[in-house]
Amino acid sequence: MRNGFVAGLGLASLAALALAGCGKAVGDTPAGAATSGVTDALIAAAPQDEWLSYGRDYGEQRFSPLDAINAGNVAQLGLAWSVDFDTARGQEATPLMHDGVLYTTTAWSMVKAYDARTGKVIWEYDPKVPREQLVSACCDAVNRGAALYGDKIYVGTLDGRLIALDQKTGKVVFDKVVVPDRQNYAITGAPRVVKGRIVIGAGGGEYRARGYIAAYDAQTGTPVWTFHTVPGNPKDGFENKAMEAAAKTWTGDWWTLGGGGTVWDGITYDPKTNLILFGTGNAEPWNPAPAGRSGDSLYTSSIVAVNADTGAYAWHYQETPEDRWDFDSDAQITLADVTIDGKPRHVALHAPKNGHVYVLDAQTGQFLSATPFVPVNWTTGIDPKTGRPTINPEARYEKTGKPFIGLPGAGGAHSWQPQSFSPKTNLLYIPANVAGFPYFAAKDWKPSGMGFQTAIDGYATAMPADPKVQAGALAGTTGALIAWDVANRKVAWRVDQVSPWNGGILSTAGNLVFQGNAQGQFVAYSADKGQKLWSFPAQSGIVAAPMTYAIGGEQYVAVMVGWGGVWDVATGILAHKGGASRNISRLLVFKLGAKGQLPSPPPSNAGPLDPPPLTGTPQQVAHGGQLYGRYCNVCHGDAAVAGGVNPDLRHSGAIGSAEGIKMVVLDGALHEAGMVSFKSVLSADDAEAIRQYLISRANEDKALEAKTGQRIGKGTARN
Repeated sequence: MRNGFVAGLGLASLAALALAGCGKAVGDTPAGAATSGVTDALIAAAPQDEWLSYGRDYGEQRFSPLDAINAGNVAQLGLAWSVDFDTARGQEATPLMHDGVLYTTTAWSMVKAYDARTGKVIWEYDPKVPREQLVSACCDAVNRGAALYGDKIYVGTLDGRLIALDQKTGKVVFDKVVVPDRQNYAITGAPRVVKGRIVIGAGGGEYRARGYIAAYDAQTGTPVWTFHTVPGNPKDGFENKAMEAAAKTWTGDWWTLGGGGTVWDGITYDPKTNLILFGTGNAEPWNPAPAGRSGDSLYTSSIVAVNADTGAYAWHYQETPEDRWDFDSDAQITLADVTIDGKPRHVALHAPKNGHVYVLDAQTGQFLSATPFVPVNWTTGIDPKTGRPTINPEARYEKTGKPFIGLPGAGGAHSWQPQSFSPKTNLLYIPANVAGFPYFAAKDWKPSGMGFQTAIDGYATAMPADPKVQAGALAGTTGALIAWDVANRKVAWRVDQVSPWNGGILSTAGNLVFQGNAQGQFVAYSADKGQKLWSFPAQSGIVAAPMTYAIGGEQYVAVMVGWGGVWDVATGILAHKGGASRNISRLLVFKLGAKGQLPSPPPSNAGPLDPPPLTGTPQQVAHGGQLYGRYCNVCHGDAAVAGGVNPDLRHSGAIGSAEGIKMVVLDGALHEAGMVSFKSVLSADDAEAIRQYLISRANEDKALEAKTGQRIGKGTARN
């Protein structure tokens, strides 16, 4: 199999695919299909006043035909109502609206229902996800949204359950564990509805996960089909010919660590072809050397298409062969009908973490183009015919033995924050990150029973307490809102932003583009030119994507607010570049002429750095730094500088006591807050070494703050 073409399945399979795309399979009504309430036909028609699915329509365009709020009057937009949540984690959901009820999910997979006009609470549901589950989730306790179908609402939970609730009451209809295990898999993505089935995958690409996507009967939660994205142990045989073909692109004992390729976001159903297109995550571990991995490692970092009825493989296109940079392809996949080279084409538009805008034929996967939208150095170019990248030899850091500053970095040129396509402007609006990442292969790395399994040395690449280095890193870490001309493969307009990790996009027929940002501003731009027309101070960074709806002819715009996610928890000092790194979790709803006001933000609970003196040896500090880089920095931040959601350990009282740090790290004294025991992988001596490293870092930053007069991190930590 080579990129972009259906091959190796035989003429019979090709014929079956053709029938599935244009014959009776599309019109069939599966046993679990809804005949009232939110139906397949209603989702396909995408009523303009409602927002029924994650991307509003099957094509995931996130474009609304509403225009009551438009470029001419958006300056009159005001706060209609708001709700503050009882959690201070990242908020990534897109609300849904049906029959006057606004539904949303929050951190810890909670579900809320409000009167969409007034904000009155109708019902609330808490799946009671154990806080200990946080150790098995890559990037905060986030949830990106729910799905509506029939008379039910569906949510995937952080601890791997698929739950159906009654739309009117919030009562549980079914609650089923759908992940292979809860140690390596977590669900943060929004389910999709496809012909009476709920389709969803799971995260876990940094653990021991084998990626998959699965369909479940919407009425019962019973599994209907599953498609794995990487092959299992060849000795056990292969589930299908697609897995057999993929196994030829792997070497080593990849299955012992799962393989990766997780489907944690980026799922799109195409009724025109009856295909489900989805993105897959990185191969695991990132550093391929310890697993003896080489080759393309299919179907990781790819777009894959399967038949919606059976889950059978149709085609794939691999965007990042032999991925060693965490270049997941899980970003949103958008379907559009555009004119390319003078011909109308039905295409899939994708702007994944690796920094290119890809255009593929939606039915066959044929590669049409790939164009960088940010600076890129992992590849020296992409073949215009095959779509295969030429890997920069310096980017193979496990072979060179040298650090590699990758552009883009592991945070991605574009991560999960949804893009939007406007058929009125024919522009694709991308929330872009302009940021690098230092990759350095860990020496003598062995897999362990807890934590990330990336084989990357996080201590050697940690941000040093050097003001010149920090200033350079901060200056080179920015973001942008990019309006991409799909037909001409170029930037139509661009708004440069202070930092990365800004919110997802909504475009409307009112010539508007809405986006929240890391500075805590919710902003409206003109869709055709990118002119800033309006903004609202939300008091906290915004990473979620807005949506819009109308009731009685009056249009509303809603957005979830709450700083968090991987950029906040893992990037240390860089997480504070935007200046609004504190978390105030809330839902904001706007309409024309409204005059609502937010309460004053609470004061910061961060005091000055006041660490105990360093008593450890240099060897202890170095050992503790290695352990911190492997087990701690993904939650508590690079170089022990937290982003604002998780505790900043430089400020922790526990580092003043050897016994105190043991109680937390080994005995699990704070397990109910998500800090589980690491005694299965760490000893008492290891815990003490980590403590000495934290003391060392706190003292370094205290001295640096005294020298520069500037705070390093905020120290804010709330659960």
